[in-house]
Amino acid sequence: TPKKPPRKTGESSFLANARLYGHGITASYGEMCYHDNSLVSASLEALIQHLVPTVDYYPDIRFREVAPKLVQLLTEWTETFPYDFRDERMMRCLKDMTHHVARGDEYSWRAMQQMTQRLIKRLSALGQYEEAVAALNTVAMERPASLKSKQASGQRSDVLSVCDDPFVLAQQLTHIELDRLSFIGPEEFIQTFAMKDPLENHKGFFRKRKTSNLEAYVSWFNRLSYLVATEICMPVKKKHRARIIEFFIDVAQECFNIGNFNSLMAIITGMNMSPVARLKKTWSKVNTDKFEILEHQMDPSSNFSNYRTALRGATQRSETAHSSQEKIVIPFFSLLIKDIYFLNEGCASRLPNGHINFEKLWELAKQVSEFLVWRQVICPFDRDRRILQYLVTTPIFSEDELHLASYESEGPENNMEKDSRRSLSCSSLLSNVNI
Repeated sequence: TPKKPPRKTGESSFLANARLYGHGITASYGEMCYHDNSLVSASLEALIQHLVPTVDYYPDIRFREVAPKLVQLLTEWTETFPYDFRDERMMRCLKDMTHHVARGDEYSWRAMQQMTQRLIKRLSALGQYEEAVAALNTVAMERPASLKSKQASGQRSDVLSVCDDPFVLAQQLTHIELDRLSFIGPEEFIQTFAMKDPLENHKGFFRKRKTSNLEAYVSWFNRLSYLVATEICMPVKKKHRARIIEFFIDVAQECFNIGNFNSLMAIITGMNMSPVARLKKTWSKVNTDKFEILEHQMDPSSNFSNYRTALRGATQRSETAHSSQEKIVIPFFSLLIKDIYFLNEGCASRLPNGHINFEKLWELAKQVSEFLVWRQVICPFDRDRRILQYLVTTPIFSEDELHLASYESEGPENNMEKDSRRSLSCSSLLSNVNI
């Protein structure tokens, strides 16, 4: 039980140590600073002294009164940061705590048992998810002969043969996004950045934590971009390529309407890759009005101001939603990571006086907490396993293969492209010969 801010001699002491700060009051108690009763900075030593019982301070309450608070704290910990307990030492500590609670309060012991069961179920689901992603990646990495050449690609299904309804494909993309979002631990955002702050415990539990689920989600974005580019560059006929471009424009529009900004940006990225963008004859057959509107929405200028406005609108819709579909908010994930990165790097974790900067931590918590709300949404759309399987496993071109397929669709237009094609063709020939 944390101690209250210390006082010297009643309220006059508080006023003596307080000063006006904007529209509120900031008060200092030794090495702990409060603003409107919220802790804004403190030294690590002062925090430890504040939270740990001493000879002069010990909670004068019975264990039956402490136990429910302890259970509440551990419940919030295991539900918000379950991945902490993948470490056997952490799970052992949790079990020891359960035994201690069992001796003092039966109701709290039952709550601890239920909490532990939920935690084990969550960790089991996480393990199954990671194994499934690894298996899907293995299948997707296989390189069938049909992908080596455009002329032989007739054996390969294309996206339109699997799904020709843009809304349905956008729904299935949303399933994948929400599934993968749900397994990203909030601590992975901070662990992604190599924090050099002395607060980081290099020898403790936190050194071995992983960010694999966050990385897998970023890899999904890249895969979707390359899948879009592959689907466009694969067809031999210009008319077919134009049709697929128009289809993906419609899919991107449906993603925007749903609130799936990550898939939207991945599709736009794939369509703007140079092997696709250079297909001028193909693009001349496409009505690009809707695509230009979508590009404008995701324009990176002014720090993605248009996108941020759309995201705020989707967030407000989610907060007042009357249906599950209206609750969906899937942010452009790379930008979310960038925002958190710059907040982490741009604000010092320690103030000049050595205090921990709680204002920075509150802001980080605010951004990550918003993400936690978004990832908890259950996708309301029906699953189509055939479409889902295609999206996550169908082989895609590498960057070099995309360029070669693009040159086969529409020949090189200048000497630079001719040189590029010759170089890529030689590389491809050597790899096929398997020297």
